[in-house]
Amino acid sequence: MSLVAGWRGVLSYSARYSESLFALEPGMLGPAKPRRLDEPISVSLEELVPQRHFYRHLEATLDLGFVRDWTQAVYADRGRPGIDPVVFFKLQLVMFFEGIRSERQLIATASLNLAHRWYLGYALDENLPHHSSLTRIRQRLGVEIFERFFERIGDLCQDAGLVWGQELNVDATKVEANADLDSLVPRFSHAAKTHVTDLFADDVPTDSSEDEPEAVAAALPTGVVWLPSAASDEVGRADPPPWKLLEERRLDPQRPSSGGYMRTSDFRVSTTDPDATPMRTGSGTALGYHDQYVVDGGKARIVLAALVTPADVMENMPLRDLHWRVCFRRKLRPRHVTGDTTYGTVENIVAVEDTPRHDILDTCLQSALAARHYPLRRVRAPAVRDDAVA
Repeated sequence: MSLVAGWRGVLSYSARYSESLFALEPGMLGPAKPRRLDEPISVSLEELVPQRHFYRHLEATLDLGFVRDWTQAVYADRGRPGIDPVVFFKLQLVMFFEGIRSERQLIATASLNLAHRWYLGYALDENLPHHSSLTRIRQRLGVEIFERFFERIGDLCQDAGLVWGQELNVDATKVEANADLDSLVPRFSHAAKTHVTDLFADDVPTDSSEDEPEAVAAALPTGVVWLPSAASDEVGRADPPPWKLLEERRLDPQRPSSGGYMRTSDFRVSTTDPDATPMRTGSGTALGYHDQYVVDGGKARIVLAALVTPADVMENMPLRDLHWRVCFRRKLRPRHVTGDTTYGTVENIVAVEDTPRHDILDTCLQSALAARHYPLRRVRAPAVRDDAVA
């Protein structure tokens, strides 16, 4: 009993000591925080960005100097210096890593982020390029430069040992287009109107306001000359040709259907986005595309190939072409190809199994093939060697 009483006394004393220790008097309410934001300060952007920041690691690892050699031919030899193409591609990387889809939002975010400014090489008192400049640069470079950039990044990842090459993962993502279902019209009507517009494109009457400066200058008294204004300067200035990417990479709309199936895009087309086609989404039906990609099965998950198709192209159709391109371009001989049940067609199964060193096939494809084409009792799983990669 004495021992129990002693422990009770110790616990009681500890509780009273803790209450007296933490029972502090409330502090006095201080003045409001002054806002001294307009006072100049001496600070270095180099000191504000932590040494272990991600964009410091990216700058030290990835040298984009090769971009200047690629783009030198599309710039003039003299004139006002343009935006550094290295800065342009760095902005594209920032947009990818930050998950930004709008270039207007990209510039606004990069202007406020100290790490982004450090990575781009812009000081605190420097203005970043206008978002409209990124559109003009993209039109000037063309799609070939972007394809070379994608392949070069893949080469650098492969040289660094980030590409495993023993397994390939294939999948597709639905991307909604910036067009509504109400924009669908009969394809014949759209083709006829487009043809008539192209025929009479040269007969469009010119604006009489273009000749207004010359007419006013002719009516001026002798000795008085016409001073050009900003509006008159814009008259003779030709805008850069638009980057018609969809027309360059457009899938033939007259391609034959598979197995007699009639697609909606065979007889209806969107006037807003002619390449977007109807697709099923979680909320119903929308116009969009399929983003097809092949990802390496290693820990780094490097994207080895990407292809955007209209939504009426089934996900399993481009598998064979993408598979062969990755194997040929990267000199890979994968043993394992992984995909969901959508890719489990006879053509895909045969194409993958006929590839050298494909010892085993993904179980998703096997189950899909069994469920679609053969009874379960007739399907026998292939023998797997002990050294096969699982």
